[in-house]
Amino acid sequence: MMRPAIGLAALLLTAAAPPCVPEIGAPELAALGPNGAGVMLRTVVDRGQVEALGSFASGQLLRSDRTLPLMIWYPAKVSAKAKRATYSASLVGEVPGTAARFTVPGLAVRGAAPAGKGYPIVLLSHGYNNDPAMLTWLAENLATKGYVVVGIRHNDPPITDTKQSPATLIRRPLDIAFVLRQLKGGLLGPLGDTSRIALAGYSFGGYGVITVAGAGLDPASPAVKRLPPVLADRYAGGGPEAASLKDGGVKAVVAIAPAGGAPALAWGRGLGDVRAPLLIVAGTADRTVGYDPGPASIFAGATGADRYMLALQGAGHAIGTNPPPAQMRGNLWNFDWFEDRVWRKTRVNGIAVHFITAFLDVHLKGDASKQAYLDVPGESSDGAVWKGGPAPYAAVSQGGDNPTWKGFVKDHQDGLMLRHLAAKPTQTPVPKP
Repeated sequence: MMRPAIGLAALLLTAAAPPCVPEIGAPELAALGPNGAGVMLRTVVDRGQVEALGSFASGQLLRSDRTLPLMIWYPAKVSAKAKRATYSASLVGEVPGTAARFTVPGLAVRGAAPAGKGYPIVLLSHGYNNDPAMLTWLAENLATKGYVVVGIRHNDPPITDTKQSPATLIRRPLDIAFVLRQLKGGLLGPLGDTSRIALAGYSFGGYGVITVAGAGLDPASPAVKRLPPVLADRYAGGGPEAASLKDGGVKAVVAIAPAGGAPALAWGRGLGDVRAPLLIVAGTADRTVGYDPGPASIFAGATGADRYMLALQGAGHAIGTNPPPAQMRGNLWNFDWFEDRVWRKTRVNGIAVHFITAFLDVHLKGDASKQAYLDVPGESSDGAVWKGGPAPYAAVSQGGDNPTWKGFVKDHQDGLMLRHLAAKPTQTPVPKP
């Protein structure tokens, strides 16, 4: 395997470093991996799928072809002279009918030769009305570490059009489940290992991946009650198509600031049907999806999964996106798509990718050594002192009996909580004699 052609130190000195490059002082596993990164575009078409938006508006079951662009990052062989990708996307502007356009500098090289084959796969779902280009902090970083990351562009209705948003409760998991079937059917060829797939999602994407991982929609939840019977009766509870929203064959799930937990659980008791190991990353001051109720409710209710919740004290909802691109810094509406109101965003990204790397390495690569990064000495990171006598200013904890969490720089871990709950054993009926 090859190390990225542009060294980490050189990238940090550039005016616009790719978001996948961690800032100085980030925890250990935020560092780029030994590979370069490539990126390619693909398109898949779900033929004759239920057209959720039209069905919602008309009250009748309509079908149409659903086209889904994919952005695929992967470990690659790259040269020092190779041109790096620049990603372009747009979001709904503050003035109705306008778009806020932006670009993101990338580490990946378009169409670069893969560094190998048989890599574990992470299927990535963005937030509502967002774009995969907003998640390159995670996608490119994981690609350098030996993962293939497949980002779906969901083409949601405008976030300002609240009349159509209930239909996406069905549309989002249908998209994810369809692409997951395409991956298992060989979409990536030898590049990806279809026996090792994880789902990852931010915000509404977090709702989507939890649903696809097994959480059944509750017909009595306020979210489902907003749907017409033609959709609610079909996909919620014991509906005839409820199973089409799910795929239990995934090895792990990462949900960043997931929707679906507040003001009332979209899944009800169905949340307990998630069996894959689950990592939730949340901000305790999230004004969009809440915290408790919110992601903390999901953490409590996913009783069938071995699960972790990383909480950033005082952080809001935008914890799952890149830092603000240059074009999004002159207007507060645009700025708030990306920036946290309390935390330094590059710090948030570094902490999140550190724990996501440990979690995925354990569950997709079978790397038991990374479990030590998840087995922290206490749920709260605050007040930890360095143990073991004098140490360099930027010393990194090796865990053990050091109160500083493994992989964190001395005096650089405050403001975090990491909770863990084991799955409750399933009750197997005892056969009658």
